[in-house]
Amino acid sequence: MQIFPSNLLARYLPFAAALLVLLPLPATAQNPAPSQMGAGESAAAPRIQAPVNDSLRVTLPGNVRPEANPANDLGPVDDSLPLDHMQLLLARSPSQQRDLETWLAGLSDKHSPDFHHWLTPHEFGARFGVADADIEVVQEWLESHGLTVNAVYPNRLTMDVSGTAGQVRSAFRTQIHAYDVAGQRHIANSSDPRIPTALAPVVAGIVSLHDFLPRPQLSPRTEAADAKAASYLVTPADLAVIYNLAPAFKAGYTGKGQTIVVVEDSNVYAAADWTAFRSAFSLSEYATGSFTEVHPAPARGGSNCTNPGALPGLDVEPILDAEYATASAPGAAIELASCASTSTTFGGLIALQNVLNSSSTPPAVVSISFGECEALNGATANAAYNAAYEQAAAEGVSVFVAAGDSGAALCDAGQAAALHGLGVNAYASTPYNVAVGGTDFSDSYSGEQADYWNSTTGVAKSYVPEIPWNDSCAGALLASYEGVPTPYGSKGFCNTKAGSSYLTTTAGGGGASGCASGVPSAAGVTGGTCKGWAKPSWQTLLGNPKDGVRDLPDVSLFAGDGLWRHYYLYCNSDVLDFALGQGALCTNPVSEWAQGGGASFAAPVMAGIQALVNQKWGRQGNPNPTYYKIAATEYGTAGSSSCNAAKGSAIGSSCVFHDVTQGDMNVNCEGSNDCYLPSGSMGVLTTTKGKDDPAYGATTGWDFATGIGSVNAYNLLMSTDW
Repeated sequence: MQIFPSNLLARYLPFAAALLVLLPLPATAQNPAPSQMGAGESAAAPRIQAPVNDSLRVTLPGNVRPEANPANDLGPVDDSLPLDHMQLLLARSPSQQRDLETWLAGLSDKHSPDFHHWLTPHEFGARFGVADADIEVVQEWLESHGLTVNAVYPNRLTMDVSGTAGQVRSAFRTQIHAYDVAGQRHIANSSDPRIPTALAPVVAGIVSLHDFLPRPQLSPRTEAADAKAASYLVTPADLAVIYNLAPAFKAGYTGKGQTIVVVEDSNVYAAADWTAFRSAFSLSEYATGSFTEVHPAPARGGSNCTNPGALPGLDVEPILDAEYATASAPGAAIELASCASTSTTFGGLIALQNVLNSSSTPPAVVSISFGECEALNGATANAAYNAAYEQAAAEGVSVFVAAGDSGAALCDAGQAAALHGLGVNAYASTPYNVAVGGTDFSDSYSGEQADYWNSTTGVAKSYVPEIPWNDSCAGALLASYEGVPTPYGSKGFCNTKAGSSYLTTTAGGGGASGCASGVPSAAGVTGGTCKGWAKPSWQTLLGNPKDGVRDLPDVSLFAGDGLWRHYYLYCNSDVLDFALGQGALCTNPVSEWAQGGGASFAAPVMAGIQALVNQKWGRQGNPNPTYYKIAATEYGTAGSSSCNAAKGSAIGSSCVFHDVTQGDMNVNCEGSNDCYLPSGSMGVLTTTKGKDDPAYGATTGWDFATGIGSVNAYNLLMSTDW
C-alpha cells in the first residue's frame, strides 16, 4: 500500500551524486575457461558491424509509463534538468544466453562438472557480457551527445550514465515531461526511446527515465473479520515453533557465518530498534548476529550510491526486513544495503547492482521486498531485474523477492478494486529468484484458536493450519464466514453493506508471468504483444500448469495483517510513522508495537531460512531447483495427505513443505479486464472470461495462491538433496 506521499518523498530524493570513474576495459583475449578468465579478459566477439548513424533509428517499445499521458502532461521539463545515474542495459548474444542457461542448469546438478562452480563478477562479465569493442562504441556514442559514462560494471551488461534532459532527448529521441498524477508531480519520458540501428544488437535500453518508484510489499494492520475473537500476535518465538526453526537453532544452525543483505532505498530510523527487537524476543543470546548499514559503491572509482538517510514512511521497510531476517537466522550478519533513489533510478536497484558487482565473493543471500507489476514496470526494467538475478545465480547468490500484496492484480496494488486484470510482480517473476508468497492462519476461521495458542504466553503450541492470505471480500472463506454463499452477484458478499468493508486488492501475490516483454494492449493491462518469462525447466510439480511461462509464487510463509486475528509485530520508533500506523515507541509493551503483514515479512524470513541451509551445505545460488525437487518427491502424482496444511498439529513430522489446500487469494474487481461481474456493482477476478474461475484458489500440490506451500525449516535444512 502507498505508505509515503510521493510529493513529500521528492524532497528527500537527491538529484545529483558524485560521478564514478570509468572502469578500464583492456583488449579482448581468446576464449579461456571461466575459471581462468581475469578481470580484463573477454570471451565475447564484437557484434556492432556498421557505423553508428544517428539518422537511422529503431524504437525500443514497451518503455513508457501509462501515467505519462496527455491528460496528465504539464509539458517538457527544462533541458538543463539533471538525470543522474541512469542505467543503460546491454544485451548479450543469443549464443551467450544459451551458454548461460546451460551453465546455470549445471550449477544445481550434482552430476554436472559445473555443480556449484560459482563465478566472480569479472568472470561472469568476461564470459557472458558484451565485447569491450562494442562497449567502447556505445560509450563514444553516448559521449557524442554530451552524456557522461560514469562506470561500466564488471558484468559488462550495465553502464552508469548521467546527463541532462536535453542530452537524453538528443541521444534517445524522447522528451522528458512533467506530469501531474493525482496531484503529485512526476517526470517521465513521453515516448519510447529510439537508438541508432547499428547499436541494436548490443543495447537493450535505458532501464528508467522516470521517477515512479516501486512499492514496498507491506500492509498495515487491517480490520478483523471477528472483532470478538482473541488476537494472537506473531513473533519470532511463534515462527520458531510453527516453521520448526527451534530444532535447527538447538543444533547450532542459526545462520552463523552467513550474511543476509536486505536491499533498500532508505536507512532505518534507528539501529537501536533492531537491537530492541532482538532483546525483546530473546534473539540477542545468539552472539554472532549483527546489523550493519552500508551504502555499497561499485567495484572501482567513486560512488553512485548516496546515503539516503532515514526517510519517514520509507524507513519502515528496512527495519522490518532486518528484524525478520534475524528472526529466522539470529546468528547471521544482517547487512542493510541502501542507496538514495535518483531522479531516474530506484535506489534499491543501484544497491543491488553494486552488491553483485563490487566483490569477488558477493553475499550468499539477498532479500528484496519491493515490487511493480510487469505491465507497468516496462520491458527494459523487467529485463534489467532478470539480468541482475541471472548474475546473482551464477555467483551463488540466492535472491528472495516478495511475490506481492495484491493477489493476482498487482497492477492495482493498494486499490479498492482491480481494474486492470491479472498481473504479477516484475521484481519476483524472473526464473532466477525465489518468489515468496503469503499465507494466513485458519484457526480463527475454524474456531480452533485454543488448540494452537497458549493462553498464558500467547506463543504457538505447534504448526498452525494455513490458508492463503486474503483480505478481500472476494475470498470464498470470508464470504462463507459471513454466511453469504458467494462473493459475487447482486446478493454476493462484495455487494453487501458488510462486504463493503472488505473492498480491497490486499492479498498474497501470485499468477503467471504475462508481460515481461512487449507492449500492453492498454495501460497496465496484460495483452497486446506482451509475453511472459519462459517457464524454467525445474518448475515441474503436481498442480503447476503447463502454461509455458514462469509462475508465482514458489513458496509462501505467514503474511497475515489481522483479518483472521493474526499479524506481525515489529519495532519502528520513527515518530513520523506513527500516524500511518507503522511506528510506535519501542519502550512500550511489545503488544503495542507497530503491527502489520505482507510478503515484506515473508521474504526476509525465508531468506533467513536459506541462510541456515547455507551454513550446513554452503552457498546454493538459486535454490528453486532443489525446492521443487524436494516437493516433487513429497507430493508425487496425487499429493501428500500427511503434509496437508489443513491437518494443523497432526501434520506429518517428516514433511518438508506444508501443502496449503483451502481458500484462495481472489480479489474484487470492476470493469471488463478479467472480471467476473454477473450482476451487482462489484465482481471477482477470474482466469476465464465470463466464468466464475477464481484467480486463484489453493489446491493439492503447487498453486498460484501459495506455490509449493510453506516450509518446515529443520526438515528443509536436513534434506540430502542439497
